[in-house]
Amino acid sequence: MSQSEGKMNLEEYFKRIGFHGSLDKLDLATLKLIHKQHVMSIPFENLSIHCGEEIIMDLEVIFNKIVRSSRGGWCFENNFLFGWVLREMGYDTTTLGSRVFNSILNDFGVAESHLINKVIIDGKAYIADVSFGVSSQVWEPLELISAKDQPQSAGVFRLIDKGDIWVLEKTSRKPEVLNPDFAKSSLVYKKETKPIYGFTLKPREAHHFFEINRTLQTDPSSLFTNKSICSLQTPTGFRALIGWTYSETIFKPEEGVDVLDMRNITDDEIEQILRDKFNVKMQNKVKPVSNKVSYTL
Repeated sequence: MSQSEGKMNLEEYFKRIGFHGSLDKLDLATLKLIHKQHVMSIPFENLSIHCGEEIIMDLEVIFNKIVRSSRGGWCFENNFLFGWVLREMGYDTTTLGSRVFNSILNDFGVAESHLINKVIIDGKAYIADVSFGVSSQVWEPLELISAKDQPQSAGVFRLIDKGDIWVLEKTSRKPEVLNPDFAKSSLVYKKETKPIYGFTLKPREAHHFFEINRTLQTDPSSLFTNKSICSLQTPTGFRALIGWTYSETIFKPEEGVDVLDMRNITDDEIEQILRDKFNVKMQNKVKPVSNKVSYTL
């Protein structure tokens, strides 16, 4: 079967994420497992923007790219695909839109620029998000309950009901940077509690995101045109390639720190790093970009 042939199917997706569990129960345990397997197997990346490809919100195109072509994607691909998977499995799943927190403005963005999924299991609601990346990536769904600490490997997450909006926030650990050259890097996050994004429970259809999907990959002021990003969660933390800066982060909750090993790589190393560290195989050459915009690991 060629990469452009054959219908989308769960079997290929499960093979892509290494899921071998039972499908007998549409329970929370199964949802947690496929959610975690997805973020450990499929990177959050925007490399299409930096190699001359267009990102299209078409499920078959996304399936061929992510499942059959050893690539990752951003939220309009990963979470869109994940929502399809959950519905195909039989989960009660609703697409939602969220506004990402802008630390420069100290407020949430105007547009709903991040797609997430709400899943109902046994009368309880959960937020599933397999495509935010780096240290803000949840490994498992979060229960939609206000102000409850929900500790995960990356830190303590909370969903807070503000009345007109739900807010996802995270309390991080202290970063310990091994390479002194990066001690003052703008990519290094601080030990703090910060909002990640805000959302309402209003259901959204795919077409709601078509315009922002186009804007984010073409607007000169967009984070994604200014930074080439690839991030993959690992059993002990996460890896990231931001422009030419490659980093491996190890979570050490028992010590209250995250250990960051950061170094710059050359253009000649990009393809091999993507293949060896992220299992990403590019058909077109990536041109790394790392302009001055606010972004932290």
